[in-house]
Amino acid sequence: MSDRNESAIRLATHRRAMPGHQGKERFVFSWKRNLLAVALLACVSPVFAQDSNAQLKAEVDDLRETVKQLQAEVKALKANQQQPPAVTQTPTTTPTQPTTQVAQVPSTNVPVGAPATAQVTGVPAPTLPARQSVSDNPAGASRLDNQAPPTDPELKGFIPIPGTDTMIRLGGYAKLDAMYDTKAMGNTDQFVTASIPVPHDEDTTGNFNMHARQTRFSFEVRRPSNIGGTMRFYLENDFFGGDNGQYNFHLRQAFGQLGNTYGGYGYSAFMDADALPDTLDFAGPGGQLFLLQPSIHQAFHLGKSSSLTVSVEKPDSEVSTINENDPVRGTQQLPDVVVAARTEHDWGHVQGSVVARQLGYTNGTRNDHAFGGGVALTGTFNVTDRGSNNDLVMFSGSWGKGIAHFISDTGASGLDAAVDAQGQLHALDAWGAYAAYTHYWNKDWRSNLVYGVAQAQRSNLLASTAFRESSYGALNLIWSPFATLTMGVEVLYGRLEQQSGAASNNMRIQGSLQYSFVR
Repeated sequence: MSDRNESAIRLATHRRAMPGHQGKERFVFSWKRNLLAVALLACVSPVFAQDSNAQLKAEVDDLRETVKQLQAEVKALKANQQQPPAVTQTPTTTPTQPTTQVAQVPSTNVPVGAPATAQVTGVPAPTLPARQSVSDNPAGASRLDNQAPPTDPELKGFIPIPGTDTMIRLGGYAKLDAMYDTKAMGNTDQFVTASIPVPHDEDTTGNFNMHARQTRFSFEVRRPSNIGGTMRFYLENDFFGGDNGQYNFHLRQAFGQLGNTYGGYGYSAFMDADALPDTLDFAGPGGQLFLLQPSIHQAFHLGKSSSLTVSVEKPDSEVSTINENDPVRGTQQLPDVVVAARTEHDWGHVQGSVVARQLGYTNGTRNDHAFGGGVALTGTFNVTDRGSNNDLVMFSGSWGKGIAHFISDTGASGLDAAVDAQGQLHALDAWGAYAAYTHYWNKDWRSNLVYGVAQAQRSNLLASTAFRESSYGALNLIWSPFATLTMGVEVLYGRLEQQSGAASNNMRIQGSLQYSFVR
């Protein structure tokens, strides 16, 4: 073995024998290797960096060019908006797009703050002066040419359905009534004089009650008609269905009217909703004409401010018999027919109505028929001339045979006709009347004074406890600081007399709070 090899073997043996020497050798080698890698990266990275910078610069140049193009387009758009549209005059011999076609397209974009009357087109302004009403009974009345009611002359709150000529509105109000009766009352939710107990049996115990059954909802649709005039659909309900304290759904109105043709469920043409007094009490005077029933009306113009209405209505014979062991039921073979003439002016209105009826009954083995009919005169007169919210006189008077069905206190009481011992049917007399005065203290405060009477014929064909006569009085003070808010207090007095002559009376104090949805 040579000396060199021997020396190498010894050096290797010596290194193995030296502790930590191997780790130092590896460290030196690793350091050299890393240094070599850094040197290579330093040589190669400028090449890659140069390529990456070139690519990035190209992308930035493209973005700058795109931004310049967008800025140019924006400037061009602004310049076009500032310039008025060019008006092209088309020769009259070859019209391409007549301007009348554009005017016929209804606009569904209603500007903020625009009056609601601009939305409902083709509706004549009301002839009667604007006035206020708690119950707002005029809102559901059928009117010539679908005019706006005096309680809502501007037809506020209608919403256009985009792409159509149709306008819709949700209306109504929430009303809370609190009342105190000095004696027992047959109807604790309404002041119905025909329900006063007779006698009171010395019952002087007062009674307090609260309810919100008069709360009312309505849905209305109006639109132009393709055959002339306008179309109107009206749906209205309250919660006076059922007995005292029950909140059952009660349908008030459900009708459609095309031009001057009306069909559906609502006010009888024999009554006059515009003449109903403004009371907090829901029932109103017992002598008023008030009836909701199915019917079809046709109205005709009579000059500029007058009209004639012919109505065919659902009949209902309300018949009584003194023999409790021989019950009878009403029958009818012909509809009720009503003809009403009306004139409206800025001083108020007058309406005269006549009704013709066929009454009938059967007890299963025998039957008979009788004819009835009656007349009515109703209206309003402005006492002051302030343009709107005028002091107002309202009145109603009706009389006839077999018309108890139409009068508030005598309706649904079997007082249209009575059967004698021989089975013959006799139509009974009935009449009702009231007068009311509305005084506006100012634009926010008003009062109403109301007095009414209802009477049925005294007859030995009726039971001694049957209705004979009632009287009704009301005095209120109403505050309406905002169009949607109404509060008031009312004092009511009623008296009932039966066929026997026995009578009783009662008094009620009522307070009401009402929030209207649309005003």
